[in-house]
Amino acid sequence: MDQKMMFKQMLTFQKTTFDNSFNAMAAMQEQGEKMVNTFLEQAEWLPEEGKKAVANWISAYKEGRTKYREAVEKNFEKVEEYFSVSEAKTK
Repeated sequence: MDQKMMFKQMLTFQKTTFDNSFNAMAAMQEQGEKMVNTFLEQAEWLPEEGKKAVANWISAYKEGRTKYREAVEKNFEKVEEYFSVSEAKTK
């Protein structure tokens, strides 16, 4: 088997693995967010500032999660582009 083809298959496998793992993590975080929101709705003793702090925390981790995914996808694209250019040069 050609080494480039093998590497492309490994890259595809890694990207698929990342996507599946990331989606599972995102689903768990979204479920956790739902639980926290339900708790906050029922926690009459918690001051409004505390609820805002939790909302800011949730917003921050969502933003971080989005930026992380974008960075990983951008780097996968760079590697794929590198091998596409390399493959074109050898032909």
